[in-house]
Amino acid sequence: MTSPHSSYLLGLIGSGIGPSLSYALHEREADHHGLRLLYRPLDLDQLSLGADDVGELVRTAGRLGYNGLNITYPGKQTVIPHLDGLSEDAKALGAVNTVVFDADGRARGHNTDWSGFAQSFTQGLGDAPTRQVVQLGAGGAGAAVAHAMLTLGAGQLTLVDTDPGRASALATRLTARFGPDRAAAAPRERLAEILAVADGLVHATPTGMAHHPGLPFPAELLHPELWIADVVYRPLDTELLREARALGCRTLDGGGMAVHQAAHAFRLFTGYEPDPDRMLAHMATLVAD
Repeated sequence: MTSPHSSYLLGLIGSGIGPSLSYALHEREADHHGLRLLYRPLDLDQLSLGADDVGELVRTAGRLGYNGLNITYPGKQTVIPHLDGLSEDAKALGAVNTVVFDADGRARGHNTDWSGFAQSFTQGLGDAPTRQVVQLGAGGAGAAVAHAMLTLGAGQLTLVDTDPGRASALATRLTARFGPDRAAAAPRERLAEILAVADGLVHATPTGMAHHPGLPFPAELLHPELWIADVVYRPLDTELLREARALGCRTLDGGGMAVHQAAHAFRLFTGYEPDPDRMLAHMATLVAD
């Protein structure tokens, strides 16, 4: 954990991050601690950079004196080879969403996505059945929420991704950590079949984000017995959640995950203890603006 200082320079690296509320969440929480904290977006689209450029961008930020960075789509996995170390969680997940620079400029990767999702799910859908859970998306965010679901006790998690190899690789890592038969990959062609008998669906793809609007699959595949947890938080009310609620499904938006992962990252960046309830109130205000 970082030793507390009086001022911090932080940033967010990702694609299409203009609508992100990360900067406001961190800066408002810092105000309550009497800290000077400047949080700046580093948008890959605006910089004409791609996922493979994230590592060099992190290195540049370290040389410029940044104390830490959040990493979002599409760099949570491509950044890893460029870091000087990983936390145990980040190493196990193969995904990083938080980078902290030490006094010598060394960059260490962490993952607060999984714990943020776990906390949000426990609060919002903690009593929901999780014998059979389907997860759509096996990228950086997908690795984190899959880890969270199995940590919370999901019986079996079926992973579906547009890249079948990525889903299979994640399933292999998860079964190595949580035991055989806890996770498996399935082709997208089987999505209707497996959703029909599932307790719930975790949506962990960019579809539904401000820059990627729409549904990740046909709405006809939803059914009232299915709960839906979405990791997208901007907008909070995605088309997927609206369609699910219209059928009577229980739903969980991505706001809680966004707040709790930010709170955990704030602790890593500053060494100060955040107040998640206060940050949730900030989120509600920001979304309403």
